Amino acid sequence: MFEELTKLLRQENAKFRVIQHPAEGSSAKVAEIRGTLPGQGAKAMLCRAKGVPGIFVLAVLSGDRKVDFRKVGEVVGGKKASLVSPEEATALTGCVMGAVPPFSFWPDVRLIVDPKLLESYEEIAFNAGRLDTSIVLNSRDYLCIAKPLLADIAVQEDEN
Repeated sequence: MFEELTKLLRQENAKFRVIQHPAEGSSAKVAEIRGTLPGQGAKAMLCRAKGVPGIFVLAVLSGDRKVDFRKVGEVVGGKKASLVSPEEATALTGCVMGAVPPFSFWPDVRLIVDPKLLESYEEIAFNAGRLDTSIVLNSRDYLCIAKPLLADIAVQEDEN
């Protein structure tokens, strides 16, 4: 996945940098290691929506926000979404949970990004198919290359 992703970014002349780091489970610690803010982290969660069989959703939002699973389901015409199992995520993407990048290379996976991630930061950061490697990518380049559906999928901040 890492090689496929960096090849795509180079082909598209994207502004990005690769950061090697220890595998870390905490978003805040990874952000500190990367030298980025927690909100710059593009948290990618693979979901399935009730009522929409055969379609998966890669929901992407700022690392400091929470996903609203009801909103995710509604965006794809279904009911409340839920995370797929770690085994299913690995089988579908080839990446372990937490390392899935905010890109969809899979035809059955719809990419939905909360626009606040891209509006708030010039660069986004994410694990690049591996837990020990991150990419920091220009937000505009991400939008042009990934071509996500933009939709409000985060819990409203006053609901937290």
